[in-house]
Amino acid sequence: MIDNTLEQSDTDLDFRSTGWRPKAIQSMEDTGLTHGFLADMAIKIMYFRGQVTGYEIAEQLRLPYQTVMNPIMEFLKREQMCEVKGSGGLGAGSYQYVITSKGAARAREQLERTTYMGVAPVPWEEYVAAIRVQGPGRLTVNQRMMRQSLAHLVLEENVFNKIGPAVNSGRSIFLYGPPGNGKTTIAESVGRMVLAEDMYIPHAVIVDGQIIKVYDEINHVAVNKAEREGSTGSLGAHRSDARWLRIKRPVIMVGGELTLDALDLVYDHTGKFYEAPFQMKANGGMFLIDDFGRQQIRPRDLLNRWIVPMEKNIDFLALATGRKIEVPFELLLVFSTNLPPRDLVDEAFLRRIRHKIEITSPSFDSYREIFRRVCRLRNIPYDEQGVRYLLQEYYVKKGRKLRANHPRDLLDQIIDVSSYEGTEPRLTKELLDRAADSYFVEL
Repeated sequence: MIDNTLEQSDTDLDFRSTGWRPKAIQSMEDTGLTHGFLADMAIKIMYFRGQVTGYEIAEQLRLPYQTVMNPIMEFLKREQMCEVKGSGGLGAGSYQYVITSKGAARAREQLERTTYMGVAPVPWEEYVAAIRVQGPGRLTVNQRMMRQSLAHLVLEENVFNKIGPAVNSGRSIFLYGPPGNGKTTIAESVGRMVLAEDMYIPHAVIVDGQIIKVYDEINHVAVNKAEREGSTGSLGAHRSDARWLRIKRPVIMVGGELTLDALDLVYDHTGKFYEAPFQMKANGGMFLIDDFGRQQIRPRDLLNRWIVPMEKNIDFLALATGRKIEVPFELLLVFSTNLPPRDLVDEAFLRRIRHKIEITSPSFDSYREIFRRVCRLRNIPYDEQGVRYLLQEYYVKKGRKLRANHPRDLLDQIIDVSSYEGTEPRLTKELLDRAADSYFVEL
């Protein structure tokens, strides 16, 4: 069982690294993009930004100036798509470029195809290969690591012994049991601490001429801001391909708002590019479907959506052109529900889920330990007599089930009452009675 109010502490976990990182770009061929595509990207940037230096264009695209963008800018000048209006420093990269009428016409033509002007995309094949190498299935955890990473939780030993092998599999997990016992917190703790190793993802990818944005500031946490932004510098060189971003392995959680449409590519009809769906953004990390069974769609429809990905480690997404692309499904998929499994899934689907773990209610000893920890966190003196009174009067006599979240919630009730009355919060019978009367509802 779990005390989900305790802050997670740093650990000295020693996870095996995949050792993968993007290679430095030495030439235009290393980008995997065509000369024409990069020229069109540069034209669109000049069209919207007005006067801009070569270095600034290279920085926006996260490409080295000297070896990649300098030849592009020279080509655009020769084709009279742009012209130099001055210089902000030494070297060709400091030249101030402005677009010509011919270049503006070309830019408008390209904007009809897509308005995307962000970081230059990475070829689809390179993305697929990188995700395969960096999948969570390549990470190995052991009991020592798990005890360190879950030390802030109060877990029954039989539950703890199931979590480690499930995480180590890098496959699917089904967490079920009564509400309030920490299923979501257990999953998030595993994701945040066990999947602690960094990985690389591209800002965007290109497939069949279509651009898909992968990086999401909401769901992805960049490790190093300077590395994220890249640097062309005066030499115009990157230590590695700056189109890739080093991030913490993603832990993406969705709940009752999840729909089937959110699991497909989202096409921006105005910008004419795509946003990656949740499971693609979760590649390399964890995708947690919380409150499973309470979505707006039938559980069976949602489960059927995952049958092929769970069995084959691949997903299929459709482009607006009608073409279907094969996407890596390299993530830890976790379902969490407080509804009875028999009401949600059938035997055939459960067979496809590698690990099923019931998160049961805490024992009396675990409940007391959670109470101790929350008291320490809230700076309230722990009183064994007070907790014994609470257990006897409000659980044993009333036949109420223990829940791991009750200690936290009851102590918060006590703090609210004490704060209102200007007294010190204590585990007295009076305050426990008032907290319980306000908190518990007879159903």
